[in-house]
Amino acid sequence: MKTLLRTLLLATLPLQAAAAHDHQLASAPVPQIAQSSGVTVTLVYQHELPGLPNKSIKGVLVEYAPGGANPAHTHARSALIYATVLQGAVLNQLNGGALRTFTEGQNFTELPGDRHDVSANASQTEPAKLLAVFVVDTDDIALTTPIAKEQ
Repeated sequence: MKTLLRTLLLATLPLQAAAAHDHQLASAPVPQIAQSSGVTVTLVYQHELPGLPNKSIKGVLVEYAPGGANPAHTHARSALIYATVLQGAVLNQLNGGALRTFTEGQNFTELPGDRHDVSANASQTEPAKLLAVFVVDTDDIALTTPIAKEQ
């Protein structure tokens, strides 16, 4: 079981990273915000992974109001994240890379140590939702830490 889970997890990484690079660049300006605005984050499930000591899977529902955005942030150091857009369109920028738009049904991966520079609703008139699935150390409670805005 342990070997199967690791194999499945590792097998999806190159596919998801490649898929993330195929999406169109967003034309919207990069939002610069100091705190979450119009975003609701809810832990919807968590479960320890059998056969993988101190590893858990946690599902986080992120709901963006029209124009909603999160500030730049990082995630728990152990976090491997697979996010799928459930509704609308989401702007995403990682590690100072290209600003990308992901639409309903599309997904992206965040690796341990990634900096999430932009996490925002691409629309000013429609809501958006995504489900972020974390594989993380069980004792990691703070899944997201805002990055202090430079003055």
